[in-house]
Amino acid sequence: MTAAGASLRPLALVTGASSGLGEAFARAYAARGHDVALVARRVPLLEALAAELTAAHGIQAIVLPADLALYGAETSVMQALGEYGRHVDVLINNAGFSIAQSFAAVPWERQRDFLMTLVVSACGLAHAVIPGMVERGGGSIVNVASLAGFAPGAAGHSLYPGAKSLSIKFSQALDAEYRAKGLKVTAVCPGFTLTGFATANDTQALMDAAPRRLFQTAEEVVRIAIEANARGKVVVVPGLHNQIAAALMGYLPEPLVTAVIRRASAKYHLEGR
Repeated sequence: MTAAGASLRPLALVTGASSGLGEAFARAYAARGHDVALVARRVPLLEALAAELTAAHGIQAIVLPADLALYGAETSVMQALGEYGRHVDVLINNAGFSIAQSFAAVPWERQRDFLMTLVVSACGLAHAVIPGMVERGGGSIVNVASLAGFAPGAAGHSLYPGAKSLSIKFSQALDAEYRAKGLKVTAVCPGFTLTGFATANDTQALMDAAPRRLFQTAEEVVRIAIEANARGKVVVVPGLHNQIAAALMGYLPEPLVTAVIRRASAKYHLEGR
């Protein structure tokens, strides 16, 4: 590997960069003149995206294949990036998936992989990059949370609301600890977004039946997240309809919110249909 780190361009490390919001984040930062480090498991997709971004924007795109469900994955990612002589100026913790079945209906290994990917590796990458950001006097972290992070738990997707709630509160804690040291930390909490996310958990047909007015594009969510981070906003909910939903979940009586959420989410619980 060559140390192309002589570049004066800042570098954005994006997890889950092979599709969806991750790909959109990579495209957005490359268009803004950042080098990008692309992390995911699907190497051919990463290599194709890297070649496209390099040709289109003249930036360095580094492919870092990794399975973030594995213990110590964040260490391997940072070591591989270090071989390029680069440090992280922007961290996008985006990698994730969901499990539409009941908690015990799938092997524990799959639930563990979920926690490792969405929680442990995301926190591990933040832990790895923060000291350097503090030393340099600045840096950005965007944690991709979800509107579900404001919601009570419901049948199916058992760990998802809890993981996304942690992402929100983790972002708030990092802001409290490191804002004065130059870091900008944002949790972006999208609702329905046009990505391939639902295809992976076998709920795409249900998503296709939902009203299109409820959906945002990945590019729109990413633009809002980047602009919010630049302004130092810690929690951002893209879309007025999502903002209203988040506000209602916070202010209505909890039993009412729980009943509504459980009824609305029942069709996304694969065993409950």
